Amino acid sequence: MLAIGIILLIIGFLTGISILWTIGIILAVVGAILWIMGSMGHAVAGRRHYW
Repeated sequence: MLAIGIILLIIGFLTGISILWTIGIILAVVGAILWIMGSMGHAVAGRRHYW
């Protein structure tokens, strides 16, 4: 999710499409939160590690 968010951020920035930029920011933030929670040992969506 984090990688898709970063890719959408780059595409949205290069093409000037603001909706891709917005979706990219949202996906990057959610992906980062899930990654941090998974690395801290919290079970995320029933998984011990989220990647």
